[in-house]
Amino acid sequence: MLNVIDNSGAAVAECVKVLKMDRHAKIGDRIIVVIQKQRTFGPESSPSSSKTSTSSVAAANKVRRGDIRHAVVVRTKKKYQRPDGSVVGFEDNACVLINKGGEPIGTRLSGVVGREVGGRGWSKILSLAGLQV
Repeated sequence: MLNVIDNSGAAVAECVKVLKMDRHAKIGDRIIVVIQKQRTFGPESSPSSSKTSTSSVAAANKVRRGDIRHAVVVRTKKKYQRPDGSVVGFEDNACVLINKGGEPIGTRLSGVVGREVGGRGWSKILSLAGLQV
């Protein structure tokens, strides 16, 4: 299970396959995920609310529960050693959803992103990130 750190509408995703690899996913790897939990934006829809508010909340969610999407791993719990000798490990596993062309679905990223993402060819994700470690 991975946390989704962009504003695409997904909160939690489950990795199904690591593309082009026969091993576990590392930072910067492209994976296929299934959306397990949706993020709610704005107020909860209640029976007395108008249709415009529920449609605006639905429009903010670009993905739905059960969707199969591509993603890039940006944080892993497993510690790894960089070539300079430093050891880096994060407190959770996280990913960013992308489309088939490799562009991020969301427009904002919340949280820290590993520096290796930029070295693996995902510079657009690195530029959206607020903080790189």
